[in-house]
Amino acid sequence: MASLTATEPALCPAAIPTAESIVPACMFAPDRGCADDPSGGEAFEDGEGTNGESADHLDLSSKLVLVSPTGEQYDSLLRRLREQIDEGCGETIYVVGMGSDGGDYGLDEKDMEASIATVRSLCEQIEADLILLRERTDTSGKIQDYLIRRRVGEQDFLEVRVAVVGNVDAGKSTLLGVLTHGELDNGRGFARQKLFRHKHEMESGRTSSVGNDILGFDQEGQVVNKPDSHGGGLDWTKICEKSSKVITFIDLAGHEKYLKTTVFGMTGHLPDFCMLMVGSNAGIVGMTKEHLGLALALNVPVFVVVTKIDMCPANILQETLKLLQRLLKSPGCRKIPVLVQNKDDVIVTASNFSSERMCPIFQISNVTGENMDLLKMFLNLLSSRTNFSNDEPAEFQIDDTYSVPGVGTVVSGTTLRGMIRLNDTLLLGPDPLGTFIPITVKSIHRKRMPVREVRGGQTASFALKKIKRSSIRKGMVMVSPKLMPQATWEFEAEILVLHHPTTISPRYQAMVHCGSIRQTATILTMNKDCLRTGDKASVHFRFIKTPEYLHCDQKLVFREGRTKAVGTITKVLQLMVTSVAQCICHTFLFFIFFSVH
Repeated sequence: MASLTATEPALCPAAIPTAESIVPACMFAPDRGCADDPSGGEAFEDGEGTNGESADHLDLSSKLVLVSPTGEQYDSLLRRLREQIDEGCGETIYVVGMGSDGGDYGLDEKDMEASIATVRSLCEQIEADLILLRERTDTSGKIQDYLIRRRVGEQDFLEVRVAVVGNVDAGKSTLLGVLTHGELDNGRGFARQKLFRHKHEMESGRTSSVGNDILGFDQEGQVVNKPDSHGGGLDWTKICEKSSKVITFIDLAGHEKYLKTTVFGMTGHLPDFCMLMVGSNAGIVGMTKEHLGLALALNVPVFVVVTKIDMCPANILQETLKLLQRLLKSPGCRKIPVLVQNKDDVIVTASNFSSERMCPIFQISNVTGENMDLLKMFLNLLSSRTNFSNDEPAEFQIDDTYSVPGVGTVVSGTTLRGMIRLNDTLLLGPDPLGTFIPITVKSIHRKRMPVREVRGGQTASFALKKIKRSSIRKGMVMVSPKLMPQATWEFEAEILVLHHPTTISPRYQAMVHCGSIRQTATILTMNKDCLRTGDKASVHFRFIKTPEYLHCDQKLVFREGRTKAVGTITKVLQLMVTSVAQCICHTFLFFIFFSVH
């Protein structure tokens, strides 16, 4: 979330917190006597900065600049707001009544009304909505925080993906059932029953597949999910039509035997954020550290939700929180834990969350609904972390396939870049021979809602013409012909071994997860004789079964049993011929050669 400012200065502590204390949210407020913004000095209150854009260095640092700005000041404010909206992927937090010139904070009623009128005018210029988040009083009057969110078309919405991880029985599916269906749990698994996809999941109460659930927010920041009163199901199309922002939850498995599925969900579904669930009564056990380490390795910002606080004794809850903040502060994590207790904390943490250092901690109960409104408010303020250009050639990674009666073959996945429109012809591949075949998109759905186009960063499903489901696998891509894609058998990567019981040497085989690719690869060579836990090396891999479509700088996870390593692809080797015509030509020449000899 790009933010212009988002703190309450009156709460700011004078001393640095001790090593064992959870950092209060106000730690991130600017000092009253300091004109610099804590996030690096470029973003300031009211959209002002000390470095003027024009040659005459317009002064936008005063809190009164919004009361009656000159034409030049108005243009500069508009330009600054537009930059902040772009930086925040369509939204930002804007504070009225705070200047960066070191003066008192707060405006009287008359000046506040004039300032809000100016901000509304700025929002109309960029076609954005203005939502009041909070109002507070300081020495010179009132200060108001607003969420400014760019308007999107009726068939469009902002999308943020949140992966939900944590140990088995931490309450992941139950929390999603309560959030998305609006009904509290009964303490015996009532809420989670609506989310399970398989019969064995309902019987055991354990998620074994990657589940998807959505939570919609309207222009006012209110939840729009309204379950069907009869079956309890959600009409995704209605939710998306009413929403200006949709949170997609990727419900992952907590049990150790489903770790492969969880790793695939974290790499293949490209989450923006990770929600780590911890049961307050059980504490940090089992797969909690594994999942946290996976999120850190993939550079996904993490926030923690401590569940079951209604049934947990106070002393056990405090012990769990103490262990949790010790884990987050450890050298491997280096996070700043922040306990969220009110709406002010929510605004501060959401504004500074994209820095990846801050880690908000929520304490909630799915039975009583305690603090659930704080979590919903936080989710509404989260914004996508990456900007995508629509001018680039299209690329779409496939993470699931279906065969729908009356429709045919359907693929689902994430648009990595570019724009894909109805009836576009893309190249699908690579197949086992490393070739790409042209394919036409005959229909597009986003969250079960038919649309005419999808852009970079959006998840979608496509119905494809004249192709069998059996010829498509997870890990294949659909790309623009302009990219002239080539498949590869071999690649080099810089890897870091997180854990291995003994040593890794050449000819070692393990499963490589890279995006939606899941395939066993062999180590051919490396720049060290052997690798142990904590070692870094440049490693040359070769896929065992089929060639894949890879990029440099892609993240990968390398695992086998309890062995885990993470890395980045540095070089793609042995590119293959991809044109069908070229393959036929080579085969024809081969036969001619042997017939002559």
